[in-house]
Amino acid sequence: MTLPETLPETLPEKATGLVAHAANDVRIEPVPVRVPNTTEAVVEVVYGGICGSDLHYWRHGAAGLSILKEPMLLGHEIVGVVRQGASDGSGPTPGTPVAVHPARPGPGDGSQRYPADRPNLSPGCAYLGSAAHRPHTQGGFAHYVTLGAHMLRPLPAGLALRTAAVAEPASVAWHAVGRAGDVRGRSALVIGAGPIGALVVAVLRRAGAAQITVVDLHEAPLERARALGATRTLLAADRTALAAVQPDVTVESSGSVPGLTAAITNTARGGRVVMLGLLPPGEQPVPMATAIERELELTGSFRFNDEIDDVLQALADGSLDVEAVVTHEYAIEDALTALHTAADPVRSGKVLLRFG
Repeated sequence: MTLPETLPETLPEKATGLVAHAANDVRIEPVPVRVPNTTEAVVEVVYGGICGSDLHYWRHGAAGLSILKEPMLLGHEIVGVVRQGASDGSGPTPGTPVAVHPARPGPGDGSQRYPADRPNLSPGCAYLGSAAHRPHTQGGFAHYVTLGAHMLRPLPAGLALRTAAVAEPASVAWHAVGRAGDVRGRSALVIGAGPIGALVVAVLRRAGAAQITVVDLHEAPLERARALGATRTLLAADRTALAAVQPDVTVESSGSVPGLTAAITNTARGGRVVMLGLLPPGEQPVPMATAIERELELTGSFRFNDEIDDVLQALADGSLDVEAVVTHEYAIEDALTALHTAADPVRSGKVLLRFG
């Protein structure tokens, strides 16, 4: 996609966006372009990646405990070009291609403790396109969006916006592999080869894992995983082969009870299970006795912090190869078709929306 060579003299009052109103009610409609304050910039969005949370808001009107109670602009995986910089001089200048860090950490009401060096765990954290708080945090799936200048990350020289469009989910994967510890020369198992699981494979490969086994319900995602560096792939139905893997580290990215059960059951004694996939709320029936008697380390992984800076550099220097993750691209006017495509794990990996 060719970027505009000149800046618009004036910014529009409204822009085409993708708004969730309720379950099965997502509309392509004009949304206001909010007037920025002194610390905010206006970004012309070029690409946006459809996330599982976007699909949940579309299909169910909720993502986990975050329930739609008012119309909300979807999207948090966005890249674009700064069109109006922050008036206080902070952040990138107009014309700068940027990726967006979608989190705004905050302590909430102060009643819940969290490590100061892990702002992703802050209880008052707001995330673009999330109904966790009310009013909801509006997302980034619009041609123009107003964002805090501190959320913008200038792209390294030579990094294409389309490649950078996977920086946010790749940062989630990067954080998860970091939670696994040093994986150099070790064996790893990834359960679930959707877009996040596939990106975990790419990050594990870059981090030097010696063996990367991937398991999924379908063959098509496994094919993409092989293209990203998996050394072995298995269908989930092949339980005998899976039991023989016994990895040092398992990253559970399916977000399912069977997936977490398989992770606990098949990780080597003394190994570590990184719980990346977000399970449904409430109690879950998983084999905790097995985890205890094998002294497994069960480690949660939630979003990311500043890993996006390392991800952008790795994308730019080519050490993180994510080309096989993106399978489809649609104009924003075809967003409903894009949602249906993204919801089919056999047909698609990461699906991008193109704005403008």
